[in-house]
Formats: sequence, structure tokens, C-alpha cells
Amino acid sequence: MAIKKQYLKSKPVCKVTFSVPAEEAKSVAVVGTFNEWNTEATELKKLKNGTFKGTVDLAKDASYEFRYLIDGTYANDDQADSYAFNAYAGEENCVITL
Repeated sequence: MAIKKQYLKSKPVCKVTFSVPAEEAKSVAVVGTFNEWNTEATELKKLKNGTFKGTVDLAKDASYEFRYLIDGTYANDDQADSYAFNAYAGEENCVITL
């Protein structure tokens, strides 16, 4: 899994690209505080090489919690900036800091 950050000079925005290698998966989405944990808001597109990829514009100078939803199962990114325990789910969420 990979996270790429591209800061824009003209706006207080960072383009964040999420990449998830999941050849066998049918669907992958990224859910988090930036899309109110909506499982359908940020679906990633499957590329020919089997990687799912998508870009989200996020306000910089902020932190966001997120997880991947791979065929209905939640997964964390090992390249997240940090992790935060979520008492509701009883698991850790990934944190990205911009």
C-alpha cells in the first residue's frame, strides 16, 4: 500500500493518492473522517496491474483518520503517518497528517 502527497502552491490543498495492491479484490474504497466514513464516497479505480488507485483533495495543516475497505473487510495502510485507537470499532485507524 502507498500514500503519495502532492501539495499545491496555489491552494491550501494537498492531493493525496492512495494505492492498494489487491489483484483478487472486486472493490476497494478509502473511508475516513474526510468523507464521513461513507463506504461509497471514495471508491478506488482498479488498474490493469491489479492495483486500486484514487486521489482525494484534502485541506492541508490537518490530520485525517482513514481505513481501506477491501471487499467488505477493513484494512490499515502500513505507510500511514500514525495510528489512532477507535473505541467504537475496537481497532486502530490510520492517520494521515498534512
